[in-house]
Amino acid sequence: MEVVLGSVAGWAMAGLAGVIAVGVYYALCMAGAAEQRGKRAVELGGGSLTREQVKSHYRKYAAFFDKPKQIESPGNVPKLVDTFYNLVTDIYEWGWGQSFHFSPAVPGKSHREETRLHEEKVADLLKLKPGQRVLDVGCGVGGPMRAIAAYSQSHITGITINDYQVARARSHNKKAHLDHLCEVVCGNFMTMPFEDNSFDGAYSIEATCHAPVLQDVYAEVFRVLKPGSLYVTYEWVTTPQFRADNAEHVEIIHGIEHGDALPGLRSYKEVGEIAKAAGFQVLQDRDLALPPAQPWWKRLKMGRLSYYRNHLVIALLSFLGIAPQGVVDVHEMLFKTALHLTRGGETGIFSPMHLLVCRKPA
Repeated sequence: MEVVLGSVAGWAMAGLAGVIAVGVYYALCMAGAAEQRGKRAVELGGGSLTREQVKSHYRKYAAFFDKPKQIESPGNVPKLVDTFYNLVTDIYEWGWGQSFHFSPAVPGKSHREETRLHEEKVADLLKLKPGQRVLDVGCGVGGPMRAIAAYSQSHITGITINDYQVARARSHNKKAHLDHLCEVVCGNFMTMPFEDNSFDGAYSIEATCHAPVLQDVYAEVFRVLKPGSLYVTYEWVTTPQFRADNAEHVEIIHGIEHGDALPGLRSYKEVGEIAKAAGFQVLQDRDLALPPAQPWWKRLKMGRLSYYRNHLVIALLSFLGIAPQGVVDVHEMLFKTALHLTRGGETGIFSPMHLLVCRKPA
């Protein structure tokens, strides 16, 4: 009997070892292959944070939203955003790609193609020409920068507050053989280290939603643009369908703010007026998410099954000590945020692509 039990236990242990071996092989060799993403599952970390800091910094990040008054203070926001991107950049690259934004679904097109078309639209709206100097306001790891530079042959300078993203963007630029057209600097887009009247155009793609005072960002963009130049921005906003007295609407918007390091979403009415107050002439002010555009949240909804697979991979890597403690919590937060974003799109109360085309007077 003891021999039989010993054999059963041995088989069970062997089976468990086999499952773990398969899981490790999948995580190491298959899940999240770099491709255009640039990250593999085994490379997930905490940006500029050490492995030991990830869990504690996630707790500090979450605590900001337990104390709303901290978020309302403009001085607290840059550190909050920097912490957020240390926590999520690797996961974004692995699970989403190098362009940290949404795009309208296009029938017959892949996500990568939809993304490229949405980015090239910016270049067309700016009427970019080869050799022009253009500013990317909140460039992330530079996915849009590379697409726009390759498409227009203009010189793009990006700015991001997160030094880890600067390193990632420069690495991607070099690998794409676009480092002669693309450069990235670390800085706060509220106080940019550029001279007055020094850019031929500027754009921001779902980035200035992180600004505690939007007019300050617009004023900085206005300052560094040459007279007569254009600024194009895709803004995150609440739409005319949002009702502040609707509890579900409020919960959705708060969920988006919490999971995306936002000091507070602005309404569609505000952004154009803020641009005018900064001195711009507003040439276009419209929501690119409205029909006939196809749902931008389609990939989020379709990707729920992938989330559970990815979450198991991350949990396994964390258990094995390959991924830092705390990455599982960050990934879970991002999944909850995806649910809120999807509901925001389905209800029509939120848009991540309200377009402003602005001109600095000549």
